[in-house]
Amino acid sequence: MENEAFTDRRIFERIAIKLNFRFLAGELNKEGLGQTQDISAKGVGVWISEELLPDTPLEIWLDIPDKGQPFYTRGRIVWLKKVEPERYRAGINLDKPEFMGMSRTLRLMR
Repeated sequence: MENEAFTDRRIFERIAIKLNFRFLAGELNKEGLGQTQDISAKGVGVWISEELLPDTPLEIWLDIPDKGQPFYTRGRIVWLKKVEPERYRAGINLDKPEFMGMSRTLRLMR
C-alpha cells in the first residue's frame, strides 16, 4: 500500500495562541492546568502535564485576558502524545462549536 498524505479535515481554521486554562476530568477525578497551542471554534491543541486517555471528557475554563470571566466549554481528548516526562501535547474536540469563545480570542489578536 502506498503512503498516503495526511488530509486535514478540519472545518474551522486553527489560530495559534497561548492561553492558560484549567480543566476537570470528572470521570477520573483529576483536575489540572495547561496552556493552549492553538484554538478553533471546534477544537483546541494543548500542552498538559496529566496523561489522559483519548475519549476522556473534560470541562475547560480558558483564561482569556480581556477582563472577562474565564470562558467555560466542554470537550473530549482526541489524541495525546508524550513529549517529555510529565509533559503531553493533546488535541481536544469541543462538544459544540464555541463561536463566543473564538470571538473573544480573535479580539486579542488585533
